Amino acid sequence: MIHFDFEFLLVAAVLVSGIIWLLDSLLFAAGRKQRAQGHAVHEPILVEYAKSFFPVLFAVMILRSFVYEPFRIPSGSMMPSLLVGDFILVNKYDYGIRLPVVHTQLTEGNKVKRGDVAVFRFPDDEKLDFIKRVIGLPGDHVSYYNRRLMINNKPLEVVLKEVYPGQGTGKDNMKGSEVYIETLDEISHLMMTDDNVKFSANGELIVPEGHYFVMGDNRDHSNDSRFWGFVPEQNLVGKAVRVWMHWDWRSDGSGLDLSRIGNKI
Repeated sequence: MIHFDFEFLLVAAVLVSGIIWLLDSLLFAAGRKQRAQGHAVHEPILVEYAKSFFPVLFAVMILRSFVYEPFRIPSGSMMPSLLVGDFILVNKYDYGIRLPVVHTQLTEGNKVKRGDVAVFRFPDDEKLDFIKRVIGLPGDHVSYYNRRLMINNKPLEVVLKEVYPGQGTGKDNMKGSEVYIETLDEISHLMMTDDNVKFSANGELIVPEGHYFVMGDNRDHSNDSRFWGFVPEQNLVGKAVRVWMHWDWRSDGSGLDLSRIGNKI
């Protein structure tokens, strides 16, 4: 998931517009009103823009930083749960409220659960936001062999659901892959494997304290903790909760799909 640093630009715009409005109110507004001598007061255009945009920008910053943030799914690593072109809402307070830009945690929030779909800053490049499913919690023993998971030496329940019919005509079509219902604790979710992929990462590990082990639901087409390691707790952005729109505008995509609106993640 590619990240554009909109967060920094938004905070900067709020600060700049707020400072312009405040300085004008303290230093210049009274003088303009006095010079007008009862006539209409004409404010500098910069001040007009600042007063107009500050309330809107401030409201967007509060909602985006502390309530919900929208993201778009750009790859097929979470298929079949999330598709390319899904626009999702991410709960920003469930894992604790953090300040924008500096990411200092203000409230503790709820504990991360196995099976949560989480958005996080990629540990190897924190300018990128990734989305994956939480598989292992701190202290868990995670094993992955022959495309099957074990958590703390207990195999996950896996039931074959269907052979995937395919989505669109591009490289993320995944037609012919096997879709399973996988149960992680009490959370059941869809997961798919692709037998055409000859290499499948195998191994086992212990998740260190303060970290999480994450995987994509599209197990053979996901760049996840099997390849680059664990997600530090401070890198968590929020919990994905709903699809609010689907629009895949690629030439081989599915276009606008109203049926996915409101889907719970």
